[in-house]
Amino acid sequence: MARPDENVGAAFFRPIYMSSVNKNLSEFEGSKIPNASPYTFAIVWSEWNHEITNALKEGALQFLIKHGAKKENIIVKSVPGSYELTLGAQYCMESSEVDAVITLGCVIQGETRHFDFICDAVANGITQLNIDYSIPVIFGVLTTQTLQQAIDRSGGKHGNKGEEAAATAIKMLALRDSFDKM
Repeated sequence: MARPDENVGAAFFRPIYMSSVNKNLSEFEGSKIPNASPYTFAIVWSEWNHEITNALKEGALQFLIKHGAKKENIIVKSVPGSYELTLGAQYCMESSEVDAVITLGCVIQGETRHFDFICDAVANGITQLNIDYSIPVIFGVLTTQTLQQAIDRSGGKHGNKGEEAAATAIKMLALRDSFDKM
């Protein structure tokens, strides 16, 4: 196999500059953020690791408002832990007219496999909700190895993953609406 520094295929191995390389995960690439004013959102956030998840929630909430969402069109609900995010999101979709649900949580690696089970269950549950309801349910769950990594991603040196989740929700709704215009 050719190495990146060899002439053959060197262009293939060009570095990809992602936000993690730039150290700010909340710098958005690609298309601009559409106007959020036509949409209704739910934010479902986990109370576990409250310092982190509250910062994620506030980041998502402020981002939605900054991009035109009306406060009265944002439902905010909490659940005890990240495992409960899936059912909390489902409750929001079944009890109110929401266009998208943003799920926010934080699972920090510990000494047992609990981390793996929770992360897997939440990721699969949220994926299944997207499929079953055809409504964007955004995975805004930090899955970090340390508390410091979580702090860095909830308003610290790597931005706020809550903002990224809100941006994803808005962009997915704009994508959905683009099919209506075809």
